Amino acid sequence: MRKMLSVMMAAAIAGSLLAGCSSSTTETTAAASSAEETTTTAEETTTEAASESAAENTGNEAVVRVGGLKGPTTMGLVKLMDAAANGESENSYEFTMVTAADEMTAMVAGGKVDIALLPANVASVLYNKTNKNISVIDINTLGVLYFVSADSSVTTIDQLKGKTVYLPGKGTTPEYALRYVLSAAGLGDDDVTLEFKSEASEVASVLAEDPNAIGLLPQPFVTAALAQNEKLSIIMDLTKEWDNVQGEGSGSRLVTGVTIVNNDFLKEHEDLVDTFLQEHEASIAFTAEDPDAASELIANAEIVAKAPIAKKALPYCNITFISGDEMKTALSGYLQALYDQNPSSVGGELPNDSFYYVK
Repeated sequence: MRKMLSVMMAAAIAGSLLAGCSSSTTETTAAASSAEETTTTAEETTTEAASESAAENTGNEAVVRVGGLKGPTTMGLVKLMDAAANGESENSYEFTMVTAADEMTAMVAGGKVDIALLPANVASVLYNKTNKNISVIDINTLGVLYFVSADSSVTTIDQLKGKTVYLPGKGTTPEYALRYVLSAAGLGDDDVTLEFKSEASEVASVLAEDPNAIGLLPQPFVTAALAQNEKLSIIMDLTKEWDNVQGEGSGSRLVTGVTIVNNDFLKEHEDLVDTFLQEHEASIAFTAEDPDAASELIANAEIVAKAPIAKKALPYCNITFISGDEMKTALSGYLQALYDQNPSSVGGELPNDSFYYVK
């Protein structure tokens, strides 16, 4: 019973994640759509609001307002959050964590936060819809999508031929990422059937009823599904498959979450942004080096309900820190792949070089 309650809690928490793991999948595209609506209505006031908020932080003791979605993208932030709460961080911070992607995009568009952790494609949409008034400063999460099944005979993408893959959200980033990898393997709609479900929890339900089915799920739904049925296992990592099909020197990566900054704040406080990057990198490193302590902090921050669930999910959430030219190459290649399939998924056009904060 306790095990089942933990699984149900993990699934409930998973439903609210971003970038979550893929934010969570359906939310990523929903957030992109929401970002278009939010920023279209706020477009005339965004720059003014952002300028006013930047003006509020012109003193030496400026407080950096950081916002994020409760999910993998903020798991790597918890050590910094804890340090700030104890007066041990270099910058002064104010953290806001929300569960709804549209709430955070509205905060970004309205200049209510200086720095935000968002799904990668949503950042591109906001860039296009806020008069290019944001820049991406790091990648905080790579791919979090995994193929799950009891059919251990399937270990490569080409072995999906003739199979059905269940996945959440038609017209969302998981679909685009999967189609990209399938196409690279020479597989099309006639070769692999994609069966879409409205939510990741529905895919998990299919696997519960038929373990030999193949599902494409984000963390922490993967952890929950495996805990519920010991016959299931991870048979492929979509991030690794993405990397496998990249040409030599491509550098493109499957990106889930990025960190963006309001450009008005960046102009006024570039030193604070650079310090944040250093502290963010150290916080992410802590998450990898001490998963036990990190899991406790994640649970304390109410990002995941229980520390044991967080600890099980952490190794599969691809929390990372990538900045500079490597960030630009990895993210631009990913956005190009999305744009080629659906331009609206990145805001209608690809961001130019000003989108990437590279020193």
